[in-house]
Amino acid sequence: MNAPDFDHSIRRSAQFVRGTAKTASRWGDKLLPGGKRTLWVLVGVGLVVLLIWAVRPSTTQKPGSMFGHTGPTPVGVAHAARSDVRVTLDALGTVTPLATVTVKPQVSGILDTINFREGQLVKAGDELARIDPRPYQAALDQAKGQLARDQAQLANAHTDLKRYQALSAQNAIAGQTLATQQALVRTDEGTVKADAAAVEAAAVNLGYCRITSPVAGRVGLRQVDVGNLMQPGVTTAIVVVTELQPISVLFTLPEDDIDAVMQRLQSGAKLVVDVYDRNQTAKLASGTLATADNQVDPTTGTVKLRALFDNADGRLFPQEFVNVRLLVRTLPDQTTVPAAAVQRGAEGDFVYVVSRDHSVSVRPVSLGPIDGAMVDVSRGLRPGETIVVDGADRLKDGAKVSIPGRLAIGTAQGRKHRRHWHSGGQ
Repeated sequence: MNAPDFDHSIRRSAQFVRGTAKTASRWGDKLLPGGKRTLWVLVGVGLVVLLIWAVRPSTTQKPGSMFGHTGPTPVGVAHAARSDVRVTLDALGTVTPLATVTVKPQVSGILDTINFREGQLVKAGDELARIDPRPYQAALDQAKGQLARDQAQLANAHTDLKRYQALSAQNAIAGQTLATQQALVRTDEGTVKADAAAVEAAAVNLGYCRITSPVAGRVGLRQVDVGNLMQPGVTTAIVVVTELQPISVLFTLPEDDIDAVMQRLQSGAKLVVDVYDRNQTAKLASGTLATADNQVDPTTGTVKLRALFDNADGRLFPQEFVNVRLLVRTLPDQTTVPAAAVQRGAEGDFVYVVSRDHSVSVRPVSLGPIDGAMVDVSRGLRPGETIVVDGADRLKDGAKVSIPGRLAIGTAQGRKHRRHWHSGGQ
């Protein structure tokens, strides 16, 4: 109804109400003495009814004459395509070094030198610091001197033993004398072995004065300065060395998903693991699944897994929070559509299929795995069919549709999800 017709209907209704009110007033005085208030209430109700009648659209009004629109409903469409579907599992993970070593002194002494820069990359065996070695060098020299003296005594005991053995063969000495000399030789041999062990221990302590990195990695911040007294078990760490290449990511999966993963691992497959930043916008690295834990955590119902990454570019930082995407398997040559095309109803999932005459029909579908913005349709569609992806909420079975400019046609053609937009429809 247009504005002039609406005003005309209001004026007609008002004139009718005024005339009815005058007539009712005259007859009210005759028929209902003292009942003018009730009569005016009835007149007000009648006025409201007439206003509703005036505003209500006519049943013969053409579609789109007031609030609607004329012609087909504009929609965006896409084509069902044949492509590969990646079956993935998403999880939360933490970057975890394979080795983190807290370097501490193993002998007491004054810290003489520090031979690293904070944040430096070091190799296994590189010298990080040195404790004053002079006391331990002196202890080693003393142990060596003791060993030399006892070795000389052992050699003299062996000479006497040979002499006593020759005299005993001639019955020139008592047997007790020979036995005493034999015991003395064994005693000196034990003393020499103890001295040799003391020399070795002194050499080890001297070696501990040179503090080296046990693993290859990056050193952290220096935690002690030159000149401090180092004492094993008392002094704090000198520095922490963290292995960065390779590095791992620990993440958890629900116990319901672990069976599919273990089947793939036991078959010898290498499962690809991609990690993304906290916002899932930037891909940080790609690696492989290394192993899974041997039990389910009963408190959370999850299983821990470890993935390995070479981290050649150093983008994975220890203890960093990441999002993990584990590729379990790839389903080849599946019928895929954009996830936005799938509608949910009381009878299940369905899509609107556009026919050649630009009318739509409801098509029930069975869905498979979701890969990003695409979903696998296991039953109900054929590749190449055109479906509605935008504007489906305004449609019903048999409705006519239009594609404005014929530019809103999304395609999901090609393997590996090569997605683009092109013109043209079915």
